[in-house]
Amino acid sequence: MSVTVKHPPHTVPIASRLVAAHLRHVNVAFQVDEKVTTAQMNDVSGDFHVAIALAKQDASGALYGNPSQVDSWVDYAASKIVGSDVAKLMTLTEDLSNHLQMRSFFVGYTLTAADFVLFAAILSHNAWEGMKKAKVPHLVRWFTFCSSLKSFSDVIALIPKTADSRKQHGVYHDLPGAEMGKVVTRFPPEPSGFLHIGHCKAAMLNAHYAKLYNGKLILRFDDTNPTKEKDEYVENIKRDLETLGIVPDRITHSSDYFDLCIQHAEDLINRGLAFCDSSTGDEIAKQREKREPSPFRNTSPEENMARWTEMKSGTPEGKKWVLRAKIDYASLNGTMRDPAIYRVVLDPPHLRTGTKYKVYPLYDFVCPIVDSIEGVTHAQRSNEYHDRNEQFYWMLKAMNLRPVLICDFARLNFAYQLLSKRKLQWFVDNGVVSGWDDARFPTIQGLMRRGVTKEALWEFILAEGASKNVVLMDMAKLWAINKRIIDPIVPRYTAIAKDGAVKFELSGGPAEVDTVSRPRHKKNADLGNKAMLLFKTVLLEQEDAQRLKVGEEVTLMDWGNAIVDEISKDEAGNVTTVKGRLHLAGDFKKTEAKLTWLADIPDQMVDVKLLDYDYLITKDKLEKDEKFENFIRETTIFETMCHGDLNLRNLHRGDRIQLERRGYFIVEQVAFKGPLVLIQIPDGKVSGPSILAKKVQNPPKRV
Repeated sequence: MSVTVKHPPHTVPIASRLVAAHLRHVNVAFQVDEKVTTAQMNDVSGDFHVAIALAKQDASGALYGNPSQVDSWVDYAASKIVGSDVAKLMTLTEDLSNHLQMRSFFVGYTLTAADFVLFAAILSHNAWEGMKKAKVPHLVRWFTFCSSLKSFSDVIALIPKTADSRKQHGVYHDLPGAEMGKVVTRFPPEPSGFLHIGHCKAAMLNAHYAKLYNGKLILRFDDTNPTKEKDEYVENIKRDLETLGIVPDRITHSSDYFDLCIQHAEDLINRGLAFCDSSTGDEIAKQREKREPSPFRNTSPEENMARWTEMKSGTPEGKKWVLRAKIDYASLNGTMRDPAIYRVVLDPPHLRTGTKYKVYPLYDFVCPIVDSIEGVTHAQRSNEYHDRNEQFYWMLKAMNLRPVLICDFARLNFAYQLLSKRKLQWFVDNGVVSGWDDARFPTIQGLMRRGVTKEALWEFILAEGASKNVVLMDMAKLWAINKRIIDPIVPRYTAIAKDGAVKFELSGGPAEVDTVSRPRHKKNADLGNKAMLLFKTVLLEQEDAQRLKVGEEVTLMDWGNAIVDEISKDEAGNVTTVKGRLHLAGDFKKTEAKLTWLADIPDQMVDVKLLDYDYLITKDKLEKDEKFENFIRETTIFETMCHGDLNLRNLHRGDRIQLERRGYFIVEQVAFKGPLVLIQIPDGKVSGPSILAKKVQNPPKRV
């Protein structure tokens, strides 16, 4: 019997290979396939699931002996070990070690699939190698024994040895209970702003898992707060997903289910599981903080229904009340302390339902209802909401709804970046930025405007995987990926800063303009050629001219060598002119100075404005008690006016290029009625201002 296991490049399906190494009478072929994102065998997907499927082929029955126990340990590895943080791993490994105190193997008296899967989960965890293991001696004994076996060591040898090989490709645990073709995920943004890179992770992970399991992705607009929502945001969210290449199978709205939500709310009231409360917001907050009951908690269902009717009608009396779920006011979990589930909103009208409804459900109430009704199987969301999971499951049970499994992943946090839509809205409202698509914003449109590619975003997000470890990241990693993607495919041009530009008069240079052809990219002939003008006088950067020495031989890039004969300076020490002679027979390999230059022909140059940006805030991470308004950076835009080569006239908005020795840029405004405006694309080498910021001539006022 022969079977084939496909897996993506640069990954090793450890558990599957370990099982395969112990199979008899079954030939298992492992095949690299760029189209798959995890181990796959026929309709079985995921390394752990494939390992179990293979173990079931064992003729002796030993590898899958005692199936219930094996399945239990596989679930333990998938749901607990994979994606756990360091502290959690310590606790889990202590439990595993205690289990092995009087045992050699996890199930029975020989190796089973349970050992292979647990070994794979532990070996793959980034924290295992550096973890202190004094408290887990029995687990260490088992791990060392397994590692010493040739079947294990052969598989370990296949794992790439680069320091971050596993990190680079992310960790994607199998979705618990997932069945091929039956998985339904959802991405539920609130239309109260543009999508930012944090939303990008949620959207991409949900799309990834839907595709992985041949399932469905729902885009659901959580339109439950009329005071913040706009059609503009709805359309731009759709646009952003289209930009990312994410195509949902369905587009729905929470407002599609408002009538159903009201029915469930009234059912809770009638069963004594919800009550109306007219306490002020501060009073409710104090009750919850002190874990004290509301004075309205034990009001009769009849009285609550009367107040609820006033709420639904939007009367002055109804506006005094909110509807709260009656769960457990004394719970250790703050989200369970009788949370509000409905409030009255009269103005503005709802985007889709107008003035039909006067009461609107809160997200924590509507979400489990709609997830269940729409058939969502796995609700993936950021682990900043982990405490709300208990409340989510309570809602489902209280309303007798189909279960939905929550799968946590780590929220993205970046140094010097704000990802709160409320805070980003402040920058827009106060004119600090030009809009939600400002190139200084971490929104999808802001990042795209600054030059990031869709491919870089996907690679960056997928490299993070579904990890639950929360870390403060540097945007430099994203920009480094982006540079690697664009460097081989963007054409090269030249620009010389106007401020301090120096004329280099060349004896032997052409008295009349000479046009020659040069490749746009020396390593990519597919980009074609560009025109380059040769003339007896060329412009140099002041910075380059300052380093020249009389008698020095230099290289004029893409032309040839020249010898410096004379350097003139003004009283301030600035170079005003340089004189020299062409020496085209010279060897460029022997020169130290490689100079960018432009033929000094004014009507054959393009006015160029280069823009570079700094972070909007001055502190890498704000603490909870710190107001972001106190950390606004005074100057965040830097501009440099340049002379550009004539080829720049042909660029279009959105084109990405490289300016020799300056970096990568994206076209913001074409050279039509004004200068060509280029925004610098960070390359991951510097955090904050690039070299252009250091050359800034006149920092403009913040816009």
